[in-house]
Parts: sequence; structure tokens; C-alpha cells
Amino acid sequence: MQNKLFLTCFLALFAFAAHGQVDLINKVKDNQSENAKEGFQWTDVYDIERTEVKNQGASGTCWSYSSNSFLESEMVKKGKKPVDIAEMYTVRRTYEEKADRYVRMHGNLNFGQGGALPDVTDMFKKYGAVPQSLYAGLNYGEDINRHGELDGVLKGMLDAVIENKNKKVSPVWKEAFGAVLDVYLGKVPETFEYEGKKYTPQSFGKDYMGIDADDYVQITSFTHQPMYQPMIIMVPDNWNYGQSYNVQMEDMITIIDNALKEGYSISWAGDVSEKSFSWRNGIAYVPETDYSKMSKEERDNMFNGPQPEMTITAEARQMAYDNYTTTDDHGMQLVGMSKDQNGKEWYLVKNSWGNRNDYEGYLYMSKNYVRLKTLSFLMNKNGIPKPMRKKLGL
Repeated sequence: MQNKLFLTCFLALFAFAAHGQVDLINKVKDNQSENAKEGFQWTDVYDIERTEVKNQGASGTCWSYSSNSFLESEMVKKGKKPVDIAEMYTVRRTYEEKADRYVRMHGNLNFGQGGALPDVTDMFKKYGAVPQSLYAGLNYGEDINRHGELDGVLKGMLDAVIENKNKKVSPVWKEAFGAVLDVYLGKVPETFEYEGKKYTPQSFGKDYMGIDADDYVQITSFTHQPMYQPMIIMVPDNWNYGQSYNVQMEDMITIIDNALKEGYSISWAGDVSEKSFSWRNGIAYVPETDYSKMSKEERDNMFNGPQPEMTITAEARQMAYDNYTTTDDHGMQLVGMSKDQNGKEWYLVKNSWGNRNDYEGYLYMSKNYVRLKTLSFLMNKNGIPKPMRKKLGL
């Protein structure tokens, strides 16, 4: 995900924002209407079981929260009791892998808190998982994630290694890097007991959770690449060059709808910087009238009940990606679908910014918003309609 993710993902609790975030936070806080909740009447269409809403705090780790929450729902889908997965274990393993690539690339790679959705399944496949109760990642005297200092220390170390004043990279830099992660996030348990049984992180993921990382694929839709083929989304935080299957824009909607119908949730990545995205009111849509052309009254009432939406085309979607008005800001989990009082379908979305909004940590996202502002989504390939799976070679 792009550098903007580093900013937007800090919005879990506005009071915890780091220096430099004030302008962006104020913009997001402005995206609200008075008494907006009273203007909507919701009827559930699909409602997928999931774990409780979490709070990523002052960290740009939404990708880990959204995709691990997705894996928790996958456990439910498999008939298992879900476990609260340690997001910071995934983050720690990702930092290690990213650091290796950053040094090998002589610093010509984005290094920071941001990541991509498949980072979670990639790390799961290689390193397994551990319960949150065993790895909170809060060894530095805080009760929520605050990664500004950690991120700066880690990047400073790596840049010193790359600067190479000894004219040769030392063989111990990874050990030093790991020691910093141990101090801030905690040492990784090689083995642990959970519910009376002994596990390694790898055996816990396989035997207790029952998750097979090869079951998951990422989907996207862009016209500058061939359709129905794998592609790499060119955003800075796709540091691992994760691939996505490229489909038509309406295929995205068909795939998401089918997955939800079949009881599969979705881990979603996209842009949340629009004026029509209101975290406070829990509503995201694409207004028929551009914000710059709205009257004050129209702006004040943007979220007071269903509003007319712009028609979204594949060309408009591509243009928004090409001109940077759609960037890779944030990751969340699609956990259902609801209809408003006019019969229009919206996706129910679980966020990781705590529960301080109109819908206690959830929001409703219109299908047009998803059409326009989706970068990619991660899902169980079994949720893809069979004809499409065949077309994609899955």
C-alpha cells in the first residue's frame, strides 16, 4: 500500500495521532453530517460471523488487521472456533522479510509500516501464527500500538547498513535488527501451549487453525494490464511484488457478491481519502455531484440518508488510479451486505479503528464506491464463481 497508508491508518483514535497527522485527521473529521444514522434503515442480506472489532492504534498496520481478521472468519467458515490472531506477530515477520529485501535492493524499496494484503498469507505460509494472548507486541510501555519510534529506529539501522562505511556488509546486521524487534515487540515463541496442547507457530496455523495459505488469491481490475491474467499492482507498499488476478470491473462485484453469498468474507484494500468517505458516520459512497460543486447545504447533508450516486465506468476507475486520486490507503474486511430503505445494496465493512463511530466500528460502503476505489481484495478462491475460477485457471 502507498505511503498514504502510513497516514490514514493512524486514525483509529484521533487523539493518538502523531505530529504531522493533524491536517489529514481534520479533513477526515470534517466528513460527517449531524444525525446521519437516523437517515438510514438497514436490512441484512448477508451477515458473516467474525471476531470483535480491534484497534490498530497509532500504527500503519491495517493490512495485518484486515487480513488476520479475515483469517479468523475463515476459521469460522471451516467450522472451527476462531482464535484472536496476533497481528503484531505477522508485522514482525514482515519487517524481517522486508528488511532483507530493502538491504539487497540497496534501499531502493519502500520500507515502513505499510504492507499489502497478501503479506499476511505469505507470512502465515512461511512462519505460521500465534494467539494474541501470547504476542501483543507491546513491550515498550504502551497499551496500544505506537510504531513511529520503532519504524524510525528500524529504518535508521537499515540505512546505516546500506551506507556500508566498513566497505562490506557485516554478517550480524540481521541479528541486531531482530534484537530491536525483540525489545519493542517481544521475542517470538518457538513453542507454546494453547488449550492444553503444545504448538510451534507453524503447527498452530496448520493444526489448530486449519488454514492453507494456498487457498487465497488476490483480485483486482485495471485496464492497463491484460484481463484474466496475474499482474502486479504498482504501489510502493507492494514491496513483496504480490500478484493479483486482473478481471473486469463488474467481475469484481460479481465475485464479491458470490463470496458473501457463500459465506466467505473479503479482505479489502482501497482509497478512503474521499470527502464522501465518513468514518464518523460509517458511510462511504460516490456522490452524483462532485464535492467541489456542491452547495453548503448539500455538503452538510452528504450522509443524511441515501443520496444519488455517480455512474462508475472502467475508464473512470482506471483514470483515478493513473492520476493518483485512488491510492492504496487502507485495509478493511467486508463481512456482509445490507439493503437501505430504497432497496440499494451496500457492503458491511469491519474496520480496525476501534468502535467510536455511528456503527461501533463498522461502516456501510456502496457498490459504486467499491467499483471506483478498490485497489485489490484478498479472498478464498472457493468463493469465486466456478466459471470465473476456470477462466482464471484456479
